[in-house]
Amino acid sequence: MLNISENNISKATTNEFNDYLSSVLSNPRSTRVIRRWMLSFFIIFIVVLFLPWQQNINGKGAITALTPQDRPQTIQNTIDGQIVEWFVREGQLVQKGDTILEIREIKDDYFDPNIIERFDEQITAKNDGLDSYGQKIAALNNQVSALEANLRLSLAKAKNKISQNRTKVVSDSIDVVNENLQVKIAQDRYERGLTQYEKQIFSLQDLESRKLKVQETQTKLLSVQNKLSISKQELINSQIEFNAVSAEYNEKLAKARSDIGSAKASLADGENELSKLKNKKSSVEVRRGYYIVRAPQTGYVVKTLKAGIGETIKQGESICTLQPTNPQVAVELYVRAMDVPLISKGREVRLEFEGWPALQFSGWPSVAVGTFGGTVTVIDFVDSKNGEYRLLVTPKVGDEEWPEQLRVGSGVFGWVMLENVPVWYELWRQLNAFPPSLKANPDGDYEEGKSDEKAKK
Repeated sequence: MLNISENNISKATTNEFNDYLSSVLSNPRSTRVIRRWMLSFFIIFIVVLFLPWQQNINGKGAITALTPQDRPQTIQNTIDGQIVEWFVREGQLVQKGDTILEIREIKDDYFDPNIIERFDEQITAKNDGLDSYGQKIAALNNQVSALEANLRLSLAKAKNKISQNRTKVVSDSIDVVNENLQVKIAQDRYERGLTQYEKQIFSLQDLESRKLKVQETQTKLLSVQNKLSISKQELINSQIEFNAVSAEYNEKLAKARSDIGSAKASLADGENELSKLKNKKSSVEVRRGYYIVRAPQTGYVVKTLKAGIGETIKQGESICTLQPTNPQVAVELYVRAMDVPLISKGREVRLEFEGWPALQFSGWPSVAVGTFGGTVTVIDFVDSKNGEYRLLVTPKVGDEEWPEQLRVGSGVFGWVMLENVPVWYELWRQLNAFPPSLKANPDGDYEEGKSDEKAKK
């Protein structure tokens, strides 16, 4: 202010206060009262320093659901399509299986309204083809059986013929031996007759007769030898015929079996194609079921992500958000990484919900007003965001129930309650920026509580 006036107000006020203070201090009774008040405040301060103070770790978070199925989810369409009609509005309660919207097909492969009947026709034709292959395989199997029977008969016949020719060769061989003997006998008689003829004991006519006999036996021997050669040739031919019959029927059997293999391969290909047709038909039938998008569970339609009629949506694209009803409410609380080792499952948490009036004394939770109790249920093993770790807090059993008006996503401020320490220790810890201290339990681990030298180090 501008000091324009000649009357200085500050000086007058100061002088009046000094005069009043002098009058009070000069009065012995007033001095004793002030001294007593100062002493009382000092004693109260000393007592407060030794009062118990519950250490805590604070954190911020939001309301969520304990189980994933109770958390807000997006409803997605399974196939590409075009929106035909909406059946819900935002904020509406839908039951599991209720229709959300209807879409129509946009792929030209499925435009035919009678595509199922077309598949039925193809399946029927393919079944007829498979029946034909089955009949062909049966006929070829019969042919193979007949060829095998004929082969056995022909081989038996050829074996009999070989046996007969072998017997004939033996017989002809005996005839040749016999004729050789006859030729030798005739030759010996002729030589004896020639000797007798020279001695004029034997006549020329008898000698010529014996010579003629020699020629006849030689001629017969030649005939028998020719017959033996023919028999041997026939034996060889019958053996060749036996091998030819075996080779001929084996060739026919191989061809028939090859035809059976080809028919079976064609049958397998047909069955494969038939299976593919049935699969396509089933896929089309299932695809038609996806023209109606239904609610996966009971809940409220929070927000639609698509709008209008005729809008095209892609496969797997989100359509709207659904909040399940009656979720098991929990709190996501984020704390610093340095505080995580001090927290264990089952620790008590005091919670202050946004929009809910509360007065919190973190060190004296019994004095707090408007806060609600919770219990640490889950501690994440990895950090979530900004290096902080997430805690999942559920309502504390036996404590005041959480308000029904709480909504998923609302902000929360929480305090994880640790052990009791004196107020003076807490002030000293805060002034030195030390974390809450640990104490060793009988198992050798550390837990929250009073300090010891090892924990401080």
